[in-house]
Amino acid sequence: MALTGVPGGGVKYDAIGGRRWTVSYMSCPSCNEPIIYLGGDGERKPTVDNFLAYPLTTGRAPAPSEVPAHIAEDYREASAIFQASPKASAALSRRCLQTILREHGYAQYNLAEAIQAVIDSGKLPTGVAENIDAIRNIGNFAAHPMKDTSTGQILPVEPEEAEWNLDVLEDLFDFFYVQPERARQRRAALDAKLAAAGKPPMK
Repeated sequence: MALTGVPGGGVKYDAIGGRRWTVSYMSCPSCNEPIIYLGGDGERKPTVDNFLAYPLTTGRAPAPSEVPAHIAEDYREASAIFQASPKASAALSRRCLQTILREHGYAQYNLAEAIQAVIDSGKLPTGVAENIDAIRNIGNFAAHPMKDTSTGQILPVEPEEAEWNLDVLEDLFDFFYVQPERARQRRAALDAKLAAAGKPPMK
C-alpha cells in the first residue's frame, strides 16, 4: 500500500518554527493500525528526514516471559523511545539495570556501586561483566550531563550507545531469569522421573 499525504493537503506548515512538516501514513496490512511518518524542511532549519513517528518501536522482541512484568515494561519503553531520544532510552535502561541488580541482592543506593559489587562477585560471565561496567559510563551521560574536558561541550548519548544498553539488558535477562528457569524446569522433570521410579529427588 502506498503512503498518502495528510487529509486536505500533503504538507502542514509550522509558521512558528519556520519549518514545513509532511505527514505520510498507511494502515498496517496485518492489524490495520496506523503507521505514520514525519519529515520536515525549512529555510532556517536543517531538513528532517522522514522518520517513523508511530508506532514507536525498534523491531526488538519483547523481554522473555521469565522476566518480571515491571522490568519487562521498562525495557519495552526504553526500546520504543531510543530512536526519538537516545538519552531517554539510556536513562530507562539504567533504571531497568538498577532494578535487576537490586532484586538480586545488590541494593547499593548508587548504581555505579551496585555494578561494581556484581562485577566483584565474580558471578557474571566475563563478557557480560565488561559490558555492564561500560553501561555505567553511558548511563551517566543520560542522567547526569558530563562535559568534554577539552571542549567543554555536553557529551550526548549516541543511538548506538543506547542500543548497546538494550543489548546488554538482553544478556542479563538470559543470565538472571531465562537460564535459571530452564534449569529449574529440567530439575523438576528429572525429579518427576525419579519419583516415578521410586527414587528420591535430586539434592
